[in-house]
Amino acid sequence: MTLPVMEPGLDASTLRTWAHAIDEGPFSSLCWGERIAFDNPEALTLLGAVAAWTDRVRLVTTVIVPQLHDPVMLAKALATGDVLSGGRLTVGLGIGGRHEDYRAVGADVTTQNMRTLAESAATMRRVWSGARLTDSVLPVGPAPFQTGGPELHVGTTGPKTIRHAAAWASGVAGVTLDLDLHRQGELFDIARTAWSAQDKPAPHLATSFWFAFGDDGRAQIHRHLRHYMNWIPADFVDAMAPTTGWSGSADDLLATLRGFAAIGTDEVVLIPTSTDLAQLAIAAEVAAEFA
Repeated sequence: MTLPVMEPGLDASTLRTWAHAIDEGPFSSLCWGERIAFDNPEALTLLGAVAAWTDRVRLVTTVIVPQLHDPVMLAKALATGDVLSGGRLTVGLGIGGRHEDYRAVGADVTTQNMRTLAESAATMRRVWSGARLTDSVLPVGPAPFQTGGPELHVGTTGPKTIRHAAAWASGVAGVTLDLDLHRQGELFDIARTAWSAQDKPAPHLATSFWFAFGDDGRAQIHRHLRHYMNWIPADFVDAMAPTTGWSGSADDLLATLRGFAAIGTDEVVLIPTSTDLAQLAIAAEVAAEFA
């Protein structure tokens, strides 16, 4: 379950309440993503908070864009989060889809590519291994709780990107707009083949989609997309909203999850389109029945 970090008007109480509910429920992971030129919470600060607010659930960034950060400082922050959470952190990395986020922090948009992402991942792994990057007296710490650091997943929906990431990632953190099981299965097959070619264990395969329950569910998703996809012309968002994400009943969601399980999905990440705790409670009931 994703925290509703892209919803307007958030406060600490709402985020804390959601985090507690996700931790208490049957969900496998608590997730959140990163944007810069937007009104969402800063991802690494939030990591510290959710590490303190939760005890059980895995914490997953979906995704952080390393090119928007100094990779050494990013490694230090993530290692700190791993320590604070007792080794519950998984890190999704991606190149991001918005030049405005790069420009907001003065990052070079020409680094928005998989080569630079892989280089950043390698730097973070070196930090987590305890290697000295300079002639400093001590390496950059703290050492992560998990030996070698958190697992790294690649946030992408592109076959070429998946193949490129097989060298450094241990899983795929994708997103599906239209919940096309055939298309998702093809991407997962590409990942399995790419990981096998690297003589690596099978990748963790995850995808995500927006959800809303109730008769107003489709309109709720539409409102959310209008707010979140503010870099896309509104008429484009309006055109895609009727087929983007999922809406329906609890039974409908259960059937959808079983469909994704049938193609070998390890984890489905649900993205809320409201801060309504009633929606979270219904999703928890579905997750419990599915488990």
